Parts: sequence; C-alpha cells; structure tokens
Amino acid sequence: MSAGKTFRHGQILRLVSGQPIANQEELRRRLAAQKMRVTQATLSRDLQELRLVKTQEGYRPANAVPQEPVVLPLPPLARALREFLVDVRPAENLLVLKTPPSGAQPLAAAVDGAKYAEIAGTIAGDDTVLIITPNKRTREALQRKLEALIK
Repeated sequence: MSAGKTFRHGQILRLVSGQPIANQEELRRRLAAQKMRVTQATLSRDLQELRLVKTQEGYRPANAVPQEPVVLPLPPLARALREFLVDVRPAENLLVLKTPPSGAQPLAAAVDGAKYAEIAGTIAGDDTVLIITPNKRTREALQRKLEALIK
C-alpha cells in the first residue's frame, strides 16, 4: 500500500470516528478541506477496504455494527434422527430416545418442530429425550413413524 493511500485511510478513519458523516460526498468534501482530492470511485474502494459501513449514525467499522442474531432453522426430524438417535426404548405411553452426550437437545427440538399430534410433550436431558404420548397405542404409532424416518 502506498504512503499516500495509507495516510488517506488514516484520515478517513479519523474523520468517521470523530463525527457522523452521512454520505460519501460529505466525506469527500471533508477530505478536500484537508487538501486531499479523491474521486468517488477511490473513496468507495477506500471505504470497502477499511470495512466501513453506512449506518443511521454515519460510517462505522463493520465489526462495530451490531449484527442481527443468526437464527438457524431447526433440522428436519429425519436428519436429526439419523444424526443423533442411538436407541429407542418404549415404555407404555412413553418413548425414550437415547443419543450421544449433548445430542438430546437438538433431537428434542426437531421432534417438537415436527408437531406430531401423537405427542403430548417432550423432555430432553443431555443424552435422553423422553416423549410422552396419551396412551400405548399412540406411542406405538409414533414409534413406527419415527422408525420409518430413519430407514
């Protein structure tokens, strides 16, 4: 990077950190007041190289702008079953799903996301998901559905 470019980048950073600058034209004028003539294309490249983004308060470093939380979709139930399910243990109206350590939470989230009518509720620990059904018959029907998804 040339000395002129390095100096210009430093001046841009100083200007945007000192006061709000609404747009590139305002930034170009402030640089011109310091005897630095830059084109809009050069200024645009500089802003990109410096990773400055335009916000309501003016230009800010991209890492200083709060990011929206990333919301990942729940994995499909079939995928979660294939990935986490180790064993299925029926018990009257209960279905116990065994997983590796830390596998119960994502599997329970996928089960809940499937919104099966047969399920009264789920409880997840670290390596076990407990599915509660109203009766033995609905548990058997649910078990068949789940087993079909992993075949």
